[in-house]
Amino acid sequence: MTPSAASSPAADSYRKVGFSRDLTASIVVFLVAMPLCMGIAVASGVPAERGLITGIIGGIVVGALAGSPLQVSGPAAGLAVIVFDVVQKHGLSALGPILVVAGLIQLIAGALKVGGWFRAISPAVVHGMLAGIGLLIVVGQFHVLFGDAPRAHGLENIMAIPGAIGGLSLAAFGNAEATLIVGLTTIVALVGWEKIRPKKLKLVPGALLGVLAGSIVAGVFGLNVQMISVPESIASAIAIPGLDAFAEMVDPVLLGTALAIAFIASAETLLSAAAVDQMHDGPRTKYNKELFAQGVGNMICGVLGALPMTGVIVRSSANVQAGAVSRWSAVMHGCWILAFVAVLPWVLKMVPSAALAGVLVVTGWRLVSLKHARHLFSRYGLLPALIWAVTFITVVATDLLVGVLVGMALTLVELAPHLLRMGLKVVRKDADHADVAPHEVKLEGTATFLQLPGLTKVLEAAPTQGELQLDARRLSFMDHTSAEAIKDWIRGRERAGGSVVVKAEGRLGEQLRAEHA
Repeated sequence: MTPSAASSPAADSYRKVGFSRDLTASIVVFLVAMPLCMGIAVASGVPAERGLITGIIGGIVVGALAGSPLQVSGPAAGLAVIVFDVVQKHGLSALGPILVVAGLIQLIAGALKVGGWFRAISPAVVHGMLAGIGLLIVVGQFHVLFGDAPRAHGLENIMAIPGAIGGLSLAAFGNAEATLIVGLTTIVALVGWEKIRPKKLKLVPGALLGVLAGSIVAGVFGLNVQMISVPESIASAIAIPGLDAFAEMVDPVLLGTALAIAFIASAETLLSAAAVDQMHDGPRTKYNKELFAQGVGNMICGVLGALPMTGVIVRSSANVQAGAVSRWSAVMHGCWILAFVAVLPWVLKMVPSAALAGVLVVTGWRLVSLKHARHLFSRYGLLPALIWAVTFITVVATDLLVGVLVGMALTLVELAPHLLRMGLKVVRKDADHADVAPHEVKLEGTATFLQLPGLTKVLEAAPTQGELQLDARRLSFMDHTSAEAIKDWIRGRERAGGSVVVKAEGRLGEQLRAEHA
């Protein structure tokens, strides 16, 4: 329902209904995005305004080019750890050139139409990676809650936790105690509001109220806590990297970091886009177009010295729930951020760093959820759950790239017994008349992540209305990556008004029918 000069009825309909819904949704997303943009920047070891610049670009530029109509882009918690590591080891000046190269990689990937392959990444690896990132964020921001700075490595942050707690004193009320009060106030207000808020106020974000509560406590009681530093003008926060900084990109370590950011940002974006597609009945994501848009956004972020961006599920789900109908809600949310930091920068200076840390502790803790690991174990057995656990532990103990590579290597173990028969035949038969006979898709052979791009292409090309029969009786094996993808497809089809009848026997049949239910 995007306005179009070529379709006047659609344009008229959008002007009557769509614009007001997008406008309302953009304000909600703006309120959700503001504390997250600043908090993720602080967690990444860079000034808060760098995160706001990324939010502006993610809204205005990527929103206008996006292949996912309702996804919102901006700084993501999933990249905070890797950015923090870059800044600690190579300095803030190295971040810009790394992002330009990462964005260029995404541009090339989109042009080569490899977006579908990112969906073939094992869900066990992705969720294990996110859980590891979540724990690293929690233990890092834990020290900010005590008025201290995060250590350079996750294990160091974990080891230093007992000392931070032991350093508190009820007798001597100092900076650590005051900072902790602000942070805990933020956490309690955020979590409490999300548990008790009435339906009429469901769109009021808990993160915003948490930051407000922490800021009010700090101001009313005159607590001596650190406030975030924001420049008078957003333009003064722009830091264009020099030619000497780009010359350093010949370093294989920096090139490897750019590749890691491109890979992780793309995977998180496209998986988020797939999740957003399940939330609404509108147009589906064009994955290569979305990848291209993200590449443009990250290159601009690199040139301006901002944070990397991805498609982000928290802001995107808020966008859908608020009733957005097109990408213009994301564009307008970027305009709101720009207007706010241009006109009211002094308001941001009243926000304590501990309040943002409190928001990030909650955000990180939710990423650590064991729900997905339990789901993998109950549906697919020990190996996928083990892949999740190994990826999680490796990310925490080493770094993101190593954790992801180890997890992806382990997914090959799932295929080992089937290496000699890896072919998959997919046949789609469309009924001449949907009211007489159903559409049908037959699967024969082995369905693994290696065949997933072709499989999903056939499934998504099937008519969305009416009944479709998925015949998997001649499928000898299906890995958990393919099973999860089929589950997502079934949910999306049912949301669009269609139905799926699964034909399969034995363990595979139970798995598919469980996913269908």
